[in-house]
Order: sequence, then structure tokens, then C-alpha cells
Amino acid sequence: MNELVCGTSRIVGCRFSVFPMTDRFVEVITEALRSVDTEKVWIQTDDVSTCIRGRAEHVFDVTRAIFAHAAASGVHTVFNGTYSIGCPGDTDADAYMDEDSTRLNHDIGERADIETACQFALYPMGNANYMDVIYAEVDRAKTAGTFGGSVHYASRLDGSLSRVFGSLEDAFQHAIQSDSSHLVMTAVVSAHSPSPKSKA
Repeated sequence: MNELVCGTSRIVGCRFSVFPMTDRFVEVITEALRSVDTEKVWIQTDDVSTCIRGRAEHVFDVTRAIFAHAAASGVHTVFNGTYSIGCPGDTDADAYMDEDSTRLNHDIGERADIETACQFALYPMGNANYMDVIYAEVDRAKTAGTFGGSVHYASRLDGSLSRVFGSLEDAFQHAIQSDSSHLVMTAVVSAHSPSPKSKA
């Protein structure tokens, strides 16, 4: 019997859904997907979620831009995503790893300044010192000025859309360098929430 082991491919994936709180949600979501350049990632959307795969910088570039375009609608918008690297058998779309590092959606204009809140969690699998990895990325967010405190099962980030997604990418990219065979990061990002900001 073959035992599953974590993959050696460096391809990064993210499966996510975007939830605009409006009866125009279909229009907001489809327009956001159309407005983003996805040439450097593999992308597939079904009736539940969207999956993109490729180099880490392009996966974060595309997910940030899709959320930015959806949040620009001005309605309460939530992004719920799971980023992963090292998943067993994760080899589909490896051709996208040959893309260069130039980001196609780097400039998102005024959308970058949209105020957001985020709850994220890191799971460095196969690493006996996983808590050290998590604490290091929390400290990195504190240094960046985006750390908003700890909550049950997650850490909070607050700030502009560009800074929050910057901290998410920094956490993931640095945690990749730890001694983890498979890294997963979950992130829930919210913009224009009508609820008062919670105190950590």
C-alpha cells in the first residue's frame, strides 16, 4: 500500500469564495472576476468557490485584486480563502511555475485603501515547532502595524486592503521557509462591515 506523503511541488493554491452582501451579488462577483488579469495562474470557478494555482506571488496578486474589485462595490464584502502549498499529489498546473515574477494586478488604485479586517490562521504541518512558526508571523504582523490581537482559533489583522493582504502574503511566504512539509493558511477578510469593530 502506498502511503501518502506531502508533495514536493512549490505550486501554491487558494480556494476561495467572495460574498458581497447585496442582491446584486452575481453581478459584483462576475465583474470582479472579469476585471482581474489571471493570465499567470490556473483558475477554475464552480458553483461553490474559485480555485487558483501558480507561483505564490501571483496567487496573492490575483486573490487581492478580486477582493479589491468586489469590495469597491461599497457593500459589505467578505473573502473566505484557504491557501496551501505542499499538498500531497499537488502537481496539476505546474506549467504556471514557469511564469516570471512580474505581477499583473499590482496597481489596484484607490481600492488598495479600502479599510479591512481579517482573521487568519497558519497551519505548518509536519513541523514539531509549529507554534514557533506561528508566533514568528504574529510578530511580523505586529512589526508591520497590522496585528489586531488574538481571537479564538485565529489572529486578527486590521488596516487598508493592501496592507492586510501584504501581511497575509508575508506570513505565508516566510512560513513556507520553515521546516514544514505542508503549509495551510486560512483567511477571512471583511470590508464595509456594518458591525462595530470588535476589541481584541
